Amino acid sequence: MAKYGLRALALLYLLFLLVLPVVLIGWRTFENGLGPVLEALTTPQAQSAFRVTLIVAFWAVLANTVFGVGTAILLVRHDFPGKRLLSALIDLPMAVSPVVVGLALILVYGRFAPVGGWLENLGVQVIFSIPGMVMAAVFISLPLVIREVIPVLEELGDEQEQAARTLGAGPWQTFRRITIPGIRWALAYGVVLCLARALGEYGAVAVVSGRLVEKTQTLTLFVEERFQNFDEASAFASATALALVAVVTLLLTKILRPKG
Repeated sequence: MAKYGLRALALLYLLFLLVLPVVLIGWRTFENGLGPVLEALTTPQAQSAFRVTLIVAFWAVLANTVFGVGTAILLVRHDFPGKRLLSALIDLPMAVSPVVVGLALILVYGRFAPVGGWLENLGVQVIFSIPGMVMAAVFISLPLVIREVIPVLEELGDEQEQAARTLGAGPWQTFRRITIPGIRWALAYGVVLCLARALGEYGAVAVVSGRLVEKTQTLTLFVEERFQNFDEASAFASATALALVAVVTLLLTKILRPKG
């Protein structure tokens, strides 16, 4: 009885917290047919929100993939002073509120901050523009690739890499032919998680973007803005698009997740 009771409790919990809200959003989206949905998603404002979201997510994933692989190799293959501190700092984005991250970026890169003012004089605007949004997305998804690659590197060991170097392979050849094939599935899983986090980010991006319509408005900001302006058709259609992206991402993570 305890086993079945726990199953029922878990199912009810997921039903009312997750399944029911998503189903209601889908129902409200398509209650008047497919036409209004397509019309809402093809407006210039909606298309701009999709474009900005993809740009921010692309650069965030690219930056975190390069940094994540390099940092994972550094932490697993090398010993150096401050290694534990670096490992702890990597997990900081998971503990800090995204809103705090956005505020911190404004304090450093804002127009009236020393660094931000210097960049403004060079013609580079960070806050209330795409670079600041990318930085926010990079920060909040920073640990995802690293924490997926590190266990695989530890399990692989460095025997094959040492053998390749003994046979005359250079660092790049060893990395390309030994390291990357060994971590490819963990890397792909981490990239998918990073992509999902960057696509769905709201708090940090909302602070640094300025919410400029058709300029710095991501899809999550577009959903909120349309709902507050009583344009429910656009809000629900965009929310459903985000939900579909989440479902596809979930399926990819299940497929790419390393066995064992």
